[in-house]
Amino acid sequence: MFTRDVLALSQADLVVRELGKRRYVSPLAHELDGRRDTVHWVGESDRVLLDDTRAMAVNRGIDVGQLPAFEPAGPRKTLYFDPSTTRVGIVTCGGLCPGLNNVVRGLVLELNDRYGIHDVVGFQGGYRGLTVDGAKTTTVLTRSVVHDIQNRGGTVLGTSRGAQDPDEMVDTLVERGITVLFVIGGDGSLRGAQRIAEAATARGYDLAVVGVPKTIDNDIPFIDRSFGFETAFTRAAESIRAASTEARSTPNGVGLVKLMGRHSGFIACYATLAQHDVDFVVIPEVPFRFEGHGGLLDALRRRVDANGHAVVVVAESAGQDLLQTAGTDASGNARLADIGTLTRDRVVNHFARENVELSLRYVDPGYAIRSVAANGYDAEYCLRLAQAAVHAALAGRTAMVVGMWHGRFVHIPIPLATSGRNQVDPDGDLWMAVLEATGQPARFS
Repeated sequence: MFTRDVLALSQADLVVRELGKRRYVSPLAHELDGRRDTVHWVGESDRVLLDDTRAMAVNRGIDVGQLPAFEPAGPRKTLYFDPSTTRVGIVTCGGLCPGLNNVVRGLVLELNDRYGIHDVVGFQGGYRGLTVDGAKTTTVLTRSVVHDIQNRGGTVLGTSRGAQDPDEMVDTLVERGITVLFVIGGDGSLRGAQRIAEAATARGYDLAVVGVPKTIDNDIPFIDRSFGFETAFTRAAESIRAASTEARSTPNGVGLVKLMGRHSGFIACYATLAQHDVDFVVIPEVPFRFEGHGGLLDALRRRVDANGHAVVVVAESAGQDLLQTAGTDASGNARLADIGTLTRDRVVNHFARENVELSLRYVDPGYAIRSVAANGYDAEYCLRLAQAAVHAALAGRTAMVVGMWHGRFVHIPIPLATSGRNQVDPDGDLWMAVLEATGQPARFS
């Protein structure tokens, strides 16, 4: 579910900006000779449709050839930048996420090994590293520097939150002769990347700014899944397993697990389906109430009476309407009030009022989930995203991100990737699967 109507989009919304005509033969050109378009390969002259159902396409009322479609990712035979003179910068921004180091490593190796570009700089501490003071500390990224970083969590480049002056950041890039900048970050970081690209254009500086969208919450629109998400919900499922074991081992045991998800309940939903041992899931996309007949506490009490135990999963941004807001962080994002401890207290008080024995175990894995190394799926995905990002940047694409749409890697304009938020659709098949797995009512109301 997007906060923007997909059917309102036109082809103009999907066009990625190009810096200019491509003049250099790519070192990969010979590998593309004779390659045919198949179900597994989309050539650069073809396009990947935005719509994936017949009804959506028909409702547009236009010819098939005019349907809005994304430019496919992948290597090009010709390049905008000359690899022999190209200098590259890489920055990681925002919160931690499994796979950050995988993307950094993938970028460096693709640049080194495939394009012969060895002048690669890592800016430390997020966008602060692009300021006058921050740029004093940089890391030259070589094969030896990145050879094993994929096995570590976090980011070797460091990160931070907060907005910096785009003109000052472009000053740094110009001074260092950087013509390609890769930004690995979430929606706020991507908006910053857009501002950097615009500032470079305003002064006539040829700069390719390409983002690799990062969020464990999977809430960036127009990509199938963001990297790190599978690792996150897999780890979250382990916390659910622990809570379930605790709940089953004590009389009237309740395991309560709070999972990350600033604006969406994807981690809570997928972790629940992965473990398949949860009784109730509460997410921000579906309003709920605690009290009264049909409320969460009433349903929980009945489930404990029936089974002797229960497991409840709450997404961190659920039920914010029931709490006082806690201000904003350095990036201007709303600080979430703690729905986990509120739910814990309400459950304890409810059972006490009913004079019913309760053994509650509260689990909040929080930062332990986002700080781990990527699992196999995310490691593979990160590498392919990095490869696609390098191909796009050297071909002169800018103000865009790479991602997968309907199973194919595509180029997405940053304004589109930051135009809304991907959320669990209460009428979609994911939430239906959760309801089937838990047996909970569609709404606690």
